[in-house]
Amino acid sequence: MSRGLFQYHPTIGYQFIPGLKARVDHKGQCAYLVRVNGQGFRSEHEFQVAKTPGKFRVLLFGDSFTAGDGVSNKNRYSDVLEELLPDVEVYNMGLPGSGTDQQYLVYRELGSSLAHDLVVIAVQVENINRVNARFRVYADDAGNSQIFAKPYFQLQPDGRLALEHVPVPKEPIVPADIPADQQRFVDGGAQSGRHAWLRRTINRMGPQVKDLVQKFSRYQPLPGYDRTDDPRWQLMKAILLQWIGEISTPALVFPVPLYHYIEEAASPRAYQARFDELRELPNVIVHDPLSDFLRQPVSARRGFRFELDPHPTPAGHRVLAESLAQAIAPLVKRKVHSRT
Repeated sequence: MSRGLFQYHPTIGYQFIPGLKARVDHKGQCAYLVRVNGQGFRSEHEFQVAKTPGKFRVLLFGDSFTAGDGVSNKNRYSDVLEELLPDVEVYNMGLPGSGTDQQYLVYRELGSSLAHDLVVIAVQVENINRVNARFRVYADDAGNSQIFAKPYFQLQPDGRLALEHVPVPKEPIVPADIPADQQRFVDGGAQSGRHAWLRRTINRMGPQVKDLVQKFSRYQPLPGYDRTDDPRWQLMKAILLQWIGEISTPALVFPVPLYHYIEEAASPRAYQARFDELRELPNVIVHDPLSDFLRQPVSARRGFRFELDPHPTPAGHRVLAESLAQAIAPLVKRKVHSRT
């Protein structure tokens, strides 16, 4: 994610530059159009406070999978969802590179004042690492890596969440200036963490070798979901519970799976068990689209992500949209009936 598309925000860290229109090269695989509205979100139209008469409004939050890295606005699952359900309008408030913690702050700072019928929290499952990070590595316009501080929450012994790094430091951080006891809180994405050197070596061998190694090793990319008492999950769950508690409408939690699960290179049971813990909450729907991906032919699944990165292709976005439509359509029908 290039920082050149964004401007500083003191609470969230950054947001899209309002009014931006740019054609972005996606790692040499394709170019796509980014169009940003006046509120700083990828959208073809401005976000209005009052609901559009006759429309069921969805506020959608997520990271680059939701914001649509690699695809133009019209091909994102939010926009396809509007085609599938004409009575629905989706305000896509996705922010690339963000974690569920920052997305919660987007809701509080910019989304909660917008009238709506449903909030969809699209948790790209790798966000369990991002909410536990205090610094993130981003690429500048020249492709060089830079470290920036991010807002983060700490889970207190009494269960409260304490927000830290706000206002967010504006300038990049020199790695040597990060204290030794904070180094483990730097999230560098797929190239950081345990066995990073091995992943980099395998990646250099090409995507086919990488896919084979992951499949036959039964690679588990996200061990933070393995136990309900894992501190990483406990923090993620606390953020979701506090966010959901502030929403007056129904909330739909939408775990967006990594390709490892879609292509059956890893078992999804751990992350699914953790999100199942939210199903008993009042006014909450948990909808996992993985089963809809797994219904697709094995030969087609590799086409749901790009060749050189895990972001959904237009085909992957369509599966996400069709799956989400199944969960939202009954809510829309119920709303229509309540008006008559």
